[in-house]
Amino acid sequence: MLRTIAIAAASVLALSGAAFASGGEQHIEDVAFSFEGPFGTYDEHQLQRGLQVYTEVCAGCHGMKFVPIRSLSDEGGPHLPEDQVRAYAKQFTVADKDTGEDREATPNDFFPHSALANAPDLSLMAKARAGFHGPYGSGINQFFKGIGGPEYIVSILAGYTGHEVEQAGSTFYENTAFPGGHIAMPPPLADGQVTYADGHDASVHHMAEDVAAFLMWAAEPKMMARKQAGFLGVLFLGLLTVLLYLTNKRIWAPYKGKKITQG
Repeated sequence: MLRTIAIAAASVLALSGAAFASGGEQHIEDVAFSFEGPFGTYDEHQLQRGLQVYTEVCAGCHGMKFVPIRSLSDEGGPHLPEDQVRAYAKQFTVADKDTGEDREATPNDFFPHSALANAPDLSLMAKARAGFHGPYGSGINQFFKGIGGPEYIVSILAGYTGHEVEQAGSTFYENTAFPGGHIAMPPPLADGQVTYADGHDASVHHMAEDVAAFLMWAAEPKMMARKQAGFLGVLFLGLLTVLLYLTNKRIWAPYKGKKITQG
């Protein structure tokens, strides 16, 4: 319990961008997530594994107050059966809006707030962090690799080297992905910390990728619909361009090649 509270209190520094300046260059690993690119889609099984990591590791301190629990059954997301979503919701307690008394959560409720006041909410964390930057802040790397919020989360969670330093009575942990090289948050993940129902490897790196993908879905649950709408929009504009070109060509065809004589 004490370790959990310590992790949550220190995670504010880790996720908010505060650094212990003692050298070290920030290194963000480029992860080939399935949802990247114009035709990428979320991996349903990866999202389910990420939900498990969030529930068993992160939810003790962090919340997702902007994410409705019912969205876990949405197609394109974790896509859990509705009975599983109802059972999942029951593990949380929320305050009833009418009576003010605590009750079991239902799928219509949102994920709980962070358990500790200084633990950042993770609803939009994958969009709030930029993993890739260009030279002089140009953002050119973001054009090719994307903003890199999920990659930032993966790199932070898997970037611990095992070295520690003491500073002003506090312990800081070396992390290759964190600006400055040291953060106050102890390593939250360990190999085999969760047991996946599908038998997937539960190494630190795989768990980090899974929970990062889940947090990306939490921040962008309608990404697939947005991509589909964008694709149809581009397709329509392309077809319209061809029709306008052919129309223009047909209108001016009788006049092409003829000399205009002045009276």
